[in-house]
Amino acid sequence: MKKWLKIIVTALPFLYMILIWILSGLPHNAVVELPNGTVDRFLKESLHLIEFGILHLLFIAALLVHGRLTTATHALAAVFAAFYGFIDEIHQAFVPYRSATAIDAVKDLIGVLLVYMIVQRFYFSKRSNWLRSVFVKIEEWFGYRKRESSDQW
Repeated sequence: MKKWLKIIVTALPFLYMILIWILSGLPHNAVVELPNGTVDRFLKESLHLIEFGILHLLFIAALLVHGRLTTATHALAAVFAAFYGFIDEIHQAFVPYRSATAIDAVKDLIGVLLVYMIVQRFYFSKRSNWLRSVFVKIEEWFGYRKRESSDQW
């Protein structure tokens, strides 16, 4: 079971990238159609942050299940997720009824950076906290870390 779960978790960021690509190829209102107004615009604009923050989290999960989450691989995953946001904006430039904007690329980057900073602060610090506990439990379950008595679930 662990083997299949590891395969699934490893594939998730790439499947999510395909989903992003497909959704970026659709008109801007094909998936989410809300009444025009400030709330609609704010919600849709904030989805950039969430969308690429999730992508970075999925890369972190894939690294965790392989016991490879280090500061270096974490930074590399963040760069890759941010770069994919940039590629996604270029892709949208060629899609009818879509546009590529620098501000959207910045929002993608901010989403990745927020997740990056949270993980850096809470996982890579040796202080006990909820995020570190969850990540350590995942590593322990997949056999990449021996039980730490200081990290309680």
